[in-house]
Amino acid sequence: MPPLAKSALCRPVSRADLQFPPDAPIAAPIDAPPDARGRQALPGTGNGCSLHGMDNPIFYTGQFLLAMPGIGDMRFDHSVIALCAHDENGAMGIAVGEELEDVSLSDLLANFDIDPGDIGDQPVLRGGPVEPQRGFVLHSLDWGGQNMIQVDDRWGLSGSIDILRAIAEGRGPRRYLVALGYAGWGPGQLEAEMARYGWFTTPADPDLLFDPHTHRKWAGAFAAAGIDTAMLVSDAGSA
Repeated sequence: MPPLAKSALCRPVSRADLQFPPDAPIAAPIDAPPDARGRQALPGTGNGCSLHGMDNPIFYTGQFLLAMPGIGDMRFDHSVIALCAHDENGAMGIAVGEELEDVSLSDLLANFDIDPGDIGDQPVLRGGPVEPQRGFVLHSLDWGGQNMIQVDDRWGLSGSIDILRAIAEGRGPRRYLVALGYAGWGPGQLEAEMARYGWFTTPADPDLLFDPHTHRKWAGAFAAAGIDTAMLVSDAGSA
């Protein structure tokens, strides 16, 4: 993986301006290209629930978005996405079910001249196909730094160098995930994909969200909803 550009990784995080720069946040304006599932500003939060039809949608903030077999997009095969925002303007989430093979948290900290201390080789997650060099931290609510966004009462989303420093110094949140990139949808796009049975939603359990066994999350999230993934049928035509 090429060196991560500091200028591309940070600025204060807000609902309209989510990246990692010195003494500022890990995220930048969300204006993804048309083919990257996201081209709108980060929407505000809503209440996660079930879809009741396009004329009267109910939003999914704070839920897991699970890729169904045959979704038709290999970038999202077996994806588990923690939805951080979803409303009439679109949706934004962080994928939490796949680790990057060529970068660790120690590497990321070193990129910002932060001593990793005893961090070790903790993984960095592939957060999604949009802006893959922008960093985000999903974390427990026992840490609340500058510009943190609280996602319902389930987790926080931060994009600041401050949280990386706090983690390295042992004064950060008790539980956290660091990811590069995100997944985004324009107005009505996620609802349309769900109507084609591309995605399944279920309440996001923080214990599963922060489970260190990354590759178990997809099956584990379905199991928590009472679904055996062995019984799921791939239907590429419905994705």
